[in-house]
Amino acid sequence: MDLYEYQAKHLFGKHGVPVVPGAVCETPDAARLAARRIGGTTVVKAQVKTGGRGKAGGVKLAKDEDEASARAADILGMDIKGHTVHKVLVTQAAEIAEEYYVSFLLDRANRAFLAMASVEGGMEIEQVAVEKPEALAKVRVDALEGCSPAKAAEIVAAARFPAEVADQVADVLVKLWDVLVLEDATLVEVNPLVRTPDGRILALDGKVTLDGNAHFRHASHADLVDVAASDPIELRAKALDLNYVKLDGEVGIIGNGAGLVMSTLDVVAYAGEEFGGVRPANFLDIGGGASAEVMSNGLDIVLNDPSVRSVFVNVFGGITSCVEVANGVKFAIQILADAGKPVDKPIVCRIDGNRAEEGRAILLEAAIPGVELVETMDEAARRVAELAAAGK
Repeated sequence: MDLYEYQAKHLFGKHGVPVVPGAVCETPDAARLAARRIGGTTVVKAQVKTGGRGKAGGVKLAKDEDEASARAADILGMDIKGHTVHKVLVTQAAEIAEEYYVSFLLDRANRAFLAMASVEGGMEIEQVAVEKPEALAKVRVDALEGCSPAKAAEIVAAARFPAEVADQVADVLVKLWDVLVLEDATLVEVNPLVRTPDGRILALDGKVTLDGNAHFRHASHADLVDVAASDPIELRAKALDLNYVKLDGEVGIIGNGAGLVMSTLDVVAYAGEEFGGVRPANFLDIGGGASAEVMSNGLDIVLNDPSVRSVFVNVFGGITSCVEVANGVKFAIQILADAGKPVDKPIVCRIDGNRAEEGRAILLEAAIPGVELVETMDEAARRVAELAAAGK
């Protein structure tokens, strides 16, 4: 889960990383009051989960509270790379002598963490990496050893930070490591980390990505979820404890086991090329021992996605009984009908494995309009893509 800047800086402050005071505002009047409380020159910053805010006009200085209100009015409602601005952060302006860059991220390929640092911050780090790779230090951090003061000093030396700020930057790195580990993040980044004219080091911006698999350890992280910006289907699926990810296609996918579902996405995408580029609409894994109730919940979620034109139920029964799957399909369709939402999208079922013959027999006997049984995975993928294309 990516955080907004204000949320990232809240976590920074919690772990001792130096940040400047600020307030999150949703209206120009709130920005005016925030600027009045802060006093002096302020910065009004768009809160969106993407980079390039400054270039897009989403970061503006304000010399007083009236100007802060006007700048907030300019920024609120802006579209920045497809993200609409609903909040701004009004923060104290800081004088800048130099801008730096520091981050920690999970390096999955090398099964370790990677520290990156540069004395050329304030610009997109990807640009620095391409144009001046020697200006970006990359230091491996062992997950068990962590970023000790000695490791932080190594990172500072590799990036060639000025001697007068080396100790402060090293201290910030140790505290950022605490954010990474104690908050179960996969990325923490500060760009820019600045030196003020009086020699202080401050995190003027922040980016944090939290590991969703660790949310059960952090009750407070629930408060960081942006419900308004979240896909309502994903939120409902999460409430039902379903392993669901919304995609941009037209074929709803339900399978048991992450590997099978991933394979299903591939075969549907491949088959869809024949029918004008039809693609999967979601990832939904109902698990290895899914009950009829879980199956019905999953089908309900997928069928209520307005972008879905057809559904592929692809199950290989191991722990999951195909009888449960078949009853789940029947149960879900009946529930929807009783709720005044009759199913009007075709469903293609490929059922194999544990008690497959019984499961198929249940569906054949039910003779549910719009539900088809197809024997093989490839044939079912082609059929469901064909139906999705016909439903355009």
